[in-house]
Amino acid sequence: MKFITGAILTLALVLSTTFTIAQKSETAVIAYFAGSPETLDKYDLNKVTHIIFSFGHLRGNVLHISNARDTLTIQKMVAWKTKNPELKVLLSLGGWGGCAPCADVFATEKGRSDFAKSVRELLDYFHADGIDLDWEYPTIEGFPGHKYGPEDKANFTALVQELRQTLAKNAIITFAAGGFQKFLDESVDWKAVMAIVDFVNIMSYDLVNGYSKVTGHHTPLYSATPEMESTDRAVNYLEQLGIPANKLVIGAAFYARVWKDVPDINNGLYQKGEFFRGYQFDQVDSLVSGRRTGFTKYWDDKAEAPYAYNPSKKLFMTFDDKKSVRLKTEYAIRRGLKGIMFWQLADDNPHNGLLSEIYRTKDMNSLKKK
Repeated sequence: MKFITGAILTLALVLSTTFTIAQKSETAVIAYFAGSPETLDKYDLNKVTHIIFSFGHLRGNVLHISNARDTLTIQKMVAWKTKNPELKVLLSLGGWGGCAPCADVFATEKGRSDFAKSVRELLDYFHADGIDLDWEYPTIEGFPGHKYGPEDKANFTALVQELRQTLAKNAIITFAAGGFQKFLDESVDWKAVMAIVDFVNIMSYDLVNGYSKVTGHHTPLYSATPEMESTDRAVNYLEQLGIPANKLVIGAAFYARVWKDVPDINNGLYQKGEFFRGYQFDQVDSLVSGRRTGFTKYWDDKAEAPYAYNPSKKLFMTFDDKKSVRLKTEYAIRRGLKGIMFWQLADDNPHNGLLSEIYRTKDMNSLKKK
C-alpha cells in the first residue's frame, strides 16, 4: 500500500510539474492597441495573452495618460480579466514621435526615480500588470528632431534597474526594440538589460521604412540576401549574444507600406520608388484580393513574405498576410521564443483577421503536442 501511495504521489508530482512547465512555456500572443474604447469592443481578447495600451507619454518626469478616452480604454482592457483571467495588461511609454523628452528625463537619477514611482502609481490605480518602454530610440536617431546621444545606452540600463527596484515584484517590464542592425548594435546593453526585463518586443517590421528610396519587404521572416534585415536575423543576433530564446518576442505588422513611381521590373520588388502611404490590414486584404484594384499579389519563398504590385499605377505594397503570420507563429513556437506580438490590434479585421490566424496556428500546434 505504501508503495502504491508513493507511486501515486510521484505520478501526481510529475504531472503537476509537467503542467506547470507547459503553462510557463505557452507561446505568448501580445497585442499593441492604439484605438478607441469602442474599437476595442470589437475584438476577442481571449485570443491574446498580453495587451499593451499605446501610448502614455511623459509630462515632466512622470508617465501621463492623456485623456478620459485613454483612461476608459485601459479600464476596458483590465475589465477583460473577468473573461480571460490570464490576460496581462501593460501600459506603454512613447512610440514613434512620442518620446521627445526621454533622453533628457532619463539622463538624471531624479528623472528615472520620478518616472518609476509614477509607473507604480498608475499600475496600482488601473490594476494593470506592467510597463512597456517604447523609446525610439536610445543612442541613435529616431523621430526627426528628438534628442539622442551615446549616454542614452547607460541611462536606459539605469532606467530598467530603477523600474525593477520600484515596482511590485510581480510587475512585468518589457521594451520595444528596433529590429534593424544599427539598433541591435548600438542602442542597448543587451546582457545588462535582458537580465532585468521579462522580455523584449522585437519590432521586426518597418525594416524597409518611409525613408527608404528602394522597395523591399518591410517585415520579412528571413533574409533573402545576406545584407537584408529580417526577423530571423534579429533573433539569431540576440541569441548569439547569449540572450535566452524565451525572452525574445518577434513582431508582425497588421498594416502595409506602399511606394509609388515604382518601375514595372521584378514586379516592383527591390526597385527605386517613393514612399506613398500605409494601409491597415482589413484594407490590404481587399486591395490584394479584389479583381478591379489593379494589384497582383506575389510570394517570396526566400523571405517568406508577401508583396503586391500595381503596374498601371506603379504602386508597390509590402505587408504581412495570413500565411506570413502563420509562418512567424510557427517559427516562434519552433525556436522556443517567448512569443509573437503585433502592431496593432485596431488595424485587424475583428472577424477573420491576422489575430485569428495566429490563434489558430498556436491552437493547432498545441493539439499536435498532445
